Amino acid sequence: MAAEHDTAKRVRENDGPLAGVRVVELAGIGPGPFAAMLLADLGADVVRVDRPGGSALGVDPDADLTNRNKRSVVLDLKTSEGAAAVLDLAERADMLIEANRPGVAERLGVGPEACLARNPRLVYGRMTGWGQDGPLAPRAGHDLGYIAVTGALGIAGPAAGPPYAPANLLGDYAGGSLYLVVGLLAALHHARSPGGTGQVVDAAIVDGTSHLTTMIHAMLGAGSWQDRREANLLDGAAPFYGTYATADGGHMAVGALEPAFYTELLERLGLAPHDVPPRDDPTRWAELRDRIAECFRSRSRAEWTEVFAESDACVAPVLSLTEAPQHPHLAARKTFVEHRGLVQPAPAPRFSATPGAVRTSPARPGVHAVEVARDWELPTPATSWKDATA
Repeated sequence: MAAEHDTAKRVRENDGPLAGVRVVELAGIGPGPFAAMLLADLGADVVRVDRPGGSALGVDPDADLTNRNKRSVVLDLKTSEGAAAVLDLAERADMLIEANRPGVAERLGVGPEACLARNPRLVYGRMTGWGQDGPLAPRAGHDLGYIAVTGALGIAGPAAGPPYAPANLLGDYAGGSLYLVVGLLAALHHARSPGGTGQVVDAAIVDGTSHLTTMIHAMLGAGSWQDRREANLLDGAAPFYGTYATADGGHMAVGALEPAFYTELLERLGLAPHDVPPRDDPTRWAELRDRIAECFRSRSRAEWTEVFAESDACVAPVLSLTEAPQHPHLAARKTFVEHRGLVQPAPAPRFSATPGAVRTSPARPGVHAVEVARDWELPTPATSWKDATA
């Protein structure tokens, strides 16, 4: 069972509803670090166990925002000393996150059985693409392949072209990281309940991404969704739900699904309902789209943004990543923050009593060995651990 630790001290030092929760993150790339960052943003004390020589991501540690709000130690898990140090951390932790292929953590001596033997209340989170079992479990993979087999990739893109990749947001982070965090928090609630125990959370990107398509499957089963691209209400087929080019090469996003919003869309575009094909006739959607597109091509993105600024037509400018922080609404809500010269998304969601915050810059590998050993009351002397230059 985990040793008792002074949660009150952590609550005083760290904002966020997870203050006092201890998390061990075995370094990886993509969804694992993002999940740990989310927990850290919410106040958890996340100790990242980095590898000697760093990760294969190739991002400057000072700019790797997914390592913000964390602390780092460097341990060589291929040595018995390194594995023993991880078990010492696991004994004192509430959660552990690892993102290796199935069986790797076990071979290193830090798998669920070894960790739970030291700490029966530990929540052991496993982040993979294919999951811990199944024919593809031992195979390599990336976001694109995971969302491909779930059907999620197949609904993205125009009918006349190939599906397009929505970066790695849909699989790695939506279907992966966020489901891992939900699982970790649910399992932590169980572990802390009377008679509760720790357990393993198997978060597979293919499972989470498939789960995200539940509503689409419901529509498919009801006959209101066609199993092909650009043929449905929400996939770009409807002329009142899509994007349009502007005179200056920008784009506007239109989401005027409801009749009242659609009526306002036409008014702001200077179109009368009797002058355009009926929106309820899909056979004439191509004509309607052409008319709307012609209107949007007549002005710049900035001009259309002004036209729809005080409107319920559900129209918004399509901004770039560098433009987004300056959007008036996002700026007013402080959706993006600047911390030591780095502009970055602020922690989300928001809490009225225990707000999260960007408290520290990305943790450089190994720089917190001494303080982690002290704060977690580790028996392994920090001087025996690898340093940042190992």
